[in-house]
Amino acid sequence: MQLVKEHIARLIKDEALRLGFDDIGFSPAEELSEEKAHLQQWLDNGYHAGMQYMSNHFDKRVNPSKLVEGAKSVITVLKNYYPDHTTLSHQPPKLAKYAYGQDYHEVIRAKLSSLFNYIQEEIDPELQGRFFVDSAPLLERSLAVRAGLGWIGKHSLLINRKLGSFVFIGEVVTNLELPYASHRMNDACGGCSRCIDACPTQAILPGRTVDANRCISYLTIENKDAIIPEEFREKMDGWAFGCDICQDVCPWNRKAQPNTEKAFAPSPQLKAMQASDWQTLTQEKFSKIFKGSPVKRAKLSGLQRNLAFVLNRNK
Repeated sequence: MQLVKEHIARLIKDEALRLGFDDIGFSPAEELSEEKAHLQQWLDNGYHAGMQYMSNHFDKRVNPSKLVEGAKSVITVLKNYYPDHTTLSHQPPKLAKYAYGQDYHEVIRAKLSSLFNYIQEEIDPELQGRFFVDSAPLLERSLAVRAGLGWIGKHSLLINRKLGSFVFIGEVVTNLELPYASHRMNDACGGCSRCIDACPTQAILPGRTVDANRCISYLTIENKDAIIPEEFREKMDGWAFGCDICQDVCPWNRKAQPNTEKAFAPSPQLKAMQASDWQTLTQEKFSKIFKGSPVKRAKLSGLQRNLAFVLNRNK
């Protein structure tokens, strides 16, 4: 039986890599008991800021089996999104690397759909399950750790030894029985504190915890307030949408290889943006430049708020 499971796992892995995923692992669909208390403490401390949805569906968030009846396994995939260094200017205003190209939700969802169909058609016609990419209350990084795909860094992000931390995570929660990771990837952060030291707003706390109230990514994306707190004006480092500082300084990203996904490349319009263009964005220009982009999450009003703040135009 174990040999059959190993064979099935190999078929799934080969297909996942063929579809363009960069790594894959398997874990049991069961309660994440170790992470449950940590999540509750994070919520109790108010570190989720205005992201009230993080406190919703708590039981499902810490137990993937509650998302699919009869679920036995979680298939976790990683997709590298590290860009070519020459992709965009590093001068303000800056965008987080994950937002350079098309919305990763759509790109990865399509690949997960293909993977799910393959398993159903070629391996198990009675396959049942659901696939997700930031679309369900799941502790994705914890599931990736359990699948042997990495460890949680001090910046609270997943780090994979080969890929670094610039990775998207997706899952298939299914009733298929699979062989699970026999061991977890060792935590290799050691005594390094570069991400903590580099964070200009001191958002990274001990215990691999991030206070979203102080995180530049939260302040420029999820934050729906009309203004950004004045205390952060000189600390934004030019970031207008998201922030990569803690990842950029991480030694595990020194050897990160540029991704090969064409959909993650910035559009010619975005690459052509000059400083003056950012200051004269209209709704028409915004819709054209960021069509299908994660930046649309902030809407034009949110991006204009951020631009005014980080470029000190509303002092």
